[in-house]
Amino acid sequence: DIVRPASKISDSILRQLDVRIMQGSSSGSWETFDVLPAVRRWLQDPSQNFGLFIQLASSLNRAEPQSVRLIRNAEEGQFQWSEHEPMLIIYSRDPNAKSASVLSRTKRSTRKHRRKGRRDNCRRHALYVDFYDVGWDDWILAPPGYDAYFCHGDCPFPLPDHLNATNHAIVQTLVNSANPAAVPRACCVPSEMSAISILHRDQNDMVVLSVYRDMVVEGCGCR
Repeated sequence: DIVRPASKISDSILRQLDVRIMQGSSSGSWETFDVLPAVRRWLQDPSQNFGLFIQLASSLNRAEPQSVRLIRNAEEGQFQWSEHEPMLIIYSRDPNAKSASVLSRTKRSTRKHRRKGRRDNCRRHALYVDFYDVGWDDWILAPPGYDAYFCHGDCPFPLPDHLNATNHAIVQTLVNSANPAAVPRACCVPSEMSAISILHRDQNDMVVLSVYRDMVVEGCGCR
């Protein structure tokens, strides 16, 4: 957060808001930063909105300062800019809405509700598939079954970072919070899958070892 921009007689004053550690394979993906303290300060005094500053540092300790652009360069096409344009998503509460019974709850019941909410959020659950139970034991020789897992849970508003939500899921959840009848909430689905090896008989009754993709749920997310 740029608290005070640099001038001819003084350096700029910056306040650190968030930090991310990214792997080289994450290039081209979106990163989410919590800039709530800066937004609150801007709302209190809009004249103090001097923007945000991002500093990138490599593993070799070589820093490359870079500021966030909110408008595209003249040489940059609209499509190219749309792939890099930063988005600021703000969740606000309608001051005219009724606060329901939340304020009357005790601290103990509130903590219990929060713990229950965390358990009910989108996550991976245990699921063992026995090939005999599903009638596949007549052609699968090994293994007799495997841990497939499955995804289940709520995609709450606002979506926390650990739910691996896509940008579309974030926007869909935002629209749902404003108008539940317009669109449903994002769904809890597998976000990462892995393969297993199966020893089975083929159509010619030959014993074959095959690798079947997308058989095991490794991670879940809101989509």
